[in-house]
Amino acid sequence: MIISVANQKGGVGKTTTVVNLSTYLAREGKRVLVIDADPQANATSGFGIDKHKMTKSTYDLIVNETPLKDTLINTDIDNLQIVPSHIDLVSAELELVSVISRETRLRESLKDEADSFDFIFIDCPPSLSLLAINSIVAGDRILVPIQCEYYALEGVSQLLNTVKRIKKYLNPAIEIWRVLLTMYDRRTSLSQQVAEEVKSYFPGRVFNSIIPRSVRLSEAPSFGKPIAYYAPESKGAIAYQELAREVISLE
Repeated sequence: MIISVANQKGGVGKTTTVVNLSTYLAREGKRVLVIDADPQANATSGFGIDKHKMTKSTYDLIVNETPLKDTLINTDIDNLQIVPSHIDLVSAELELVSVISRETRLRESLKDEADSFDFIFIDCPPSLSLLAINSIVAGDRILVPIQCEYYALEGVSQLLNTVKRIKKYLNPAIEIWRVLLTMYDRRTSLSQQVAEEVKSYFPGRVFNSIIPRSVRLSEAPSFGKPIAYYAPESKGAIAYQELAREVISLE
C-alpha cells in the first residue's frame, strides 16, 4: 500500500505523522518504506539521518531514474527504510519541466519494488508543485492530516481540486483515503468544533485516532528520534501507536 501524506497547508503535522506512524507500523512487524519528497528533508532528519551526507536521495530517484534499491537507507528501526531527501530536490521542478511523463516519474520508480513493502509512505511537499503532483500520483491512497485550529480546512479545497485533476488525467485509482485530526486540545471548544466540522466534511473517512497537541511531539525531531524512542510514555506516542493499529485494521 502506497500512502501519500498530503496537505497543501503547511504546519499540520504531515511529517510528524509520516515519521511516527511509519515507526509504529515497523514496530508491529510491518515492512515499511518512507520516501521523503519534501526538499526541506524534515522526515529524513526526523530519523536522525544527516541530510547533508547523503550520496543518493529522492532527487536521484525522480530526476536521474536511479533504481529504488540504490537510494534506500536503513534507519535505526528494524523493518524501516527511507529514501532521504536533499536540497537538490529544489531544482527537480526545473529539470522535470521538459521531461516526457514528468508527473509519473516517482510512480514509475516504485512500480517494480512496491510489493517488497507492506507500507510505503510519501511525505509530500506542502505546495501545489510538480514535485507534489509526482508524490500524489505515485500513491494508492491519500492520508490528509488536518490540524484542529482556525482555518483548519484552508488548503483542503485546493488539495481536493488537485486530486480531482490527478484522478481524471494521471491516476484514476487515487482517492482521499483517511483524514487525521492533529494538534487536538480537548480543553478547548475550538478543537471540538473543528473536529466536528472535519467529520461532516469527510463523512466516514476520519480516523478514530486523534493526535493531541504535545510538547514532546514537537521536541522529538530536534533529537532526531521518533516519539516512540524519545518519549514513549507521552500522550503523543500513545496516540500514534493507536493510529498504527487502526491503520493495520484497515488493511
